[in-house]
Amino acid sequence: MISKTTIDNVFETSRVEEVIGDFVQLKKSGSNLKGLSPFTDERTPSFMVSPVKQIWKDFSSGKGGNVVAFLMEHEHFTYPEAIKYLAKKYGIEIEETEQSDEQKEHANERESMYLVSEYANKFFQESLLETDEGRAIGLSYFKERGFTMDTIKKFDLGYSPDNWDAFTNKALEDGYQLEYLEKTGLSIVKEDKKFDRFKGRVMFPIHSMSGRVLGFGGRILSNTKKAAKYLNSPESDIYHKSKVLYGIYYAKQAIAREDNCYLVEGYTDVIQFNQSGIENTVSSSGTALTSEQIRLINRLTKNITVLFDGDAAGTRASLRGIDLILEQGMNVRVCTFPEGEDPDSFARANSEEELREFLQENSRDFISYKASLLMEEAKSDPVKKAELIRDMVNSISKIPDNIQREVYLQECSRIMDISENVLYASLAQIQNKDKRTSKPQNKNMEVVREETAPKTKVDHLYILERNIIKILVLYGNKEEDFEDLLLKQNEETGELILEPEVQTSKVFEKIFLDLQEDEIAFSNKDFRQLYTLIINKLNSTEEFAVGNIINDLEASQAQEVTDILMQEEQYELHSWDRHDIPVKQKEQTIKQFVSQTILNLRRHLIDCKLNDLLENIRVAETEEERTDIKNEVVGFNKLRTLLSERLGRVM
Repeated sequence: MISKTTIDNVFETSRVEEVIGDFVQLKKSGSNLKGLSPFTDERTPSFMVSPVKQIWKDFSSGKGGNVVAFLMEHEHFTYPEAIKYLAKKYGIEIEETEQSDEQKEHANERESMYLVSEYANKFFQESLLETDEGRAIGLSYFKERGFTMDTIKKFDLGYSPDNWDAFTNKALEDGYQLEYLEKTGLSIVKEDKKFDRFKGRVMFPIHSMSGRVLGFGGRILSNTKKAAKYLNSPESDIYHKSKVLYGIYYAKQAIAREDNCYLVEGYTDVIQFNQSGIENTVSSSGTALTSEQIRLINRLTKNITVLFDGDAAGTRASLRGIDLILEQGMNVRVCTFPEGEDPDSFARANSEEELREFLQENSRDFISYKASLLMEEAKSDPVKKAELIRDMVNSISKIPDNIQREVYLQECSRIMDISENVLYASLAQIQNKDKRTSKPQNKNMEVVREETAPKTKVDHLYILERNIIKILVLYGNKEEDFEDLLLKQNEETGELILEPEVQTSKVFEKIFLDLQEDEIAFSNKDFRQLYTLIINKLNSTEEFAVGNIINDLEASQAQEVTDILMQEEQYELHSWDRHDIPVKQKEQTIKQFVSQTILNLRRHLIDCKLNDLLENIRVAETEEERTDIKNEVVGFNKLRTLLSERLGRVM
């Protein structure tokens, strides 16, 4: 167990904008920061971070909370894992009590796999740096590639001994279970035999965006024709090739800072670029680029520069990945290295300044690059030229933005020397074809009755109780002049009347006294606990900060408070103020908001009481009993009428 002191220290030190900024590109929006949701596929920002309140809210998925909640949602950390991650990030020493055998036994399966992967990572590093075989074979290879010791240690590079079961036996000896060695793919089990998957290979650990080891890539150094040159960990519960980019952990901050991401093909390309000072570089690790991988980059920047080797044959096939990038609404540039060069070799042979200059001068917009490449293939063949024009228009059709799509069509028209009208017609054909294939056609026309959505019953009591919590959270310490209504009986007529009386008090005091006077208790368990906690905090401290209580709340309660806090600032996402659309702030009408909420709650409770009384009349056994209940109904109806008049409602 992690000590309470450590947890408090972590919350005190962590900055939600810094932590989330490692995963999502955030831009200033008033006093807050906004970006694309990391939980849904969207093109318009709906994700908001409040540095002042130290909370975040994703309006597209409804998720929200504090910095730990983000890590638990985004990285699927457990609570202790999130605390440990933050402690490591901010250099905080963790005070931890020893876990019992029972607690260790109940560790979840994913965590066991993470632990095994981390253990393997350390084993391979030690094999590389601390054994004669590792230094002679693995370390020599990395140094031949031009990697410095700092780079080797930074990327956790390692070596798996050229022995069938060196790693597996050592892991079992150190208490790791064969079940998890097999599930992570580190060991292969066949009947009663078990052996290492990465025997005799230099090792490249593959990290998640938060730095956890998910799997490995291993390169063989011998000339064995039967063995694959590169071997990756198999798919597992923690490693999904299509959702991971090699180097993203080391590149994320540089990508956001530079507002651009260089996409290369191999592990060594990423490492060599990083060593040369171009840190905003990632790789799809030899697999075909996927939409999930592109979305990882899209969280950090809208700009990708794809780097191709000087091998024309491989370039043509790689162009297909560009269409996927365009579909995500991203900006794509392409840079090709000279014949016989790749990012690794070119970075080795040139200084950082020369490398940056080359990338700057040779990065071209994808449309001009693809056109020149395909025109070279078509040359004077009109059939091939027509085919490549269709290919170009097909790529342009993937772009979701209408203006950008039109600009690209105009550029394509200029490069290809073909009229824009023809290109627009071709684009329309492609779009119509896509619509036909995406929407199933009805064979026979038939009248279909429009389905009506089922009506959702509104829980008025929930809304009213939530509004009270909202008022306390946002304005609890504010002082206002409240017009209180005292229920009195007219001495002459005997009728009930509400007599106004102005009193100055803090918002939380007004609410507390009103609810106590009416003996009103919250029906919702979370709200009931929140109400008690907030009232106590407001009553005991002058400087009430809601951020201080969120960290102590249960998940459901923290979610409610976050929703309340961030909902007030949701309009910033739409920039209504820039369009001269004024947004009325609750601060302008706090006393009205408080009074209306309390009156509405009273009226609602009276309505509930009247319903109960009417039911009692129905089941009453004697006429006398019915008469007594009817008199009670008359009294509550009068009170209800007074409240309704006060609320400005017409009965």
